[in-house]
Amino acid sequence: MFQALADPARRSMVDRLCKGPASVKELAEPLPMALPSVLQHLQMLEASGLVRSEKTGRIRTCRIEPQALRFAEDWINERRILWEHRLDRLGAYLEANPDMPENTGKTEKE
Repeated sequence: MFQALADPARRSMVDRLCKGPASVKELAEPLPMALPSVLQHLQMLEASGLVRSEKTGRIRTCRIEPQALRFAEDWINERRILWEHRLDRLGAYLEANPDMPENTGKTEKE
């Protein structure tokens, strides 16, 4: 999923789809690439689970998969909480040990 979101063109497509369903043509219009390239990007978004598409007649309509975005959000929040706890513990340790060289901004050579 994060690999799919690493590309600016795919992020642009996801941003557009967050506003509502769109045809492949609508997704391709603002992008400076040929339609086959757009289709390759869409295939990667679909493989990641971020986007779902369906074909009705000659028009392929794409829509965002909110559950996939929730999964990414949950994963990121878990890491954020973990690092906040670690930084809180570090801050408490540094407050409890104010004379440590790392805490004064001086090196041991000074």
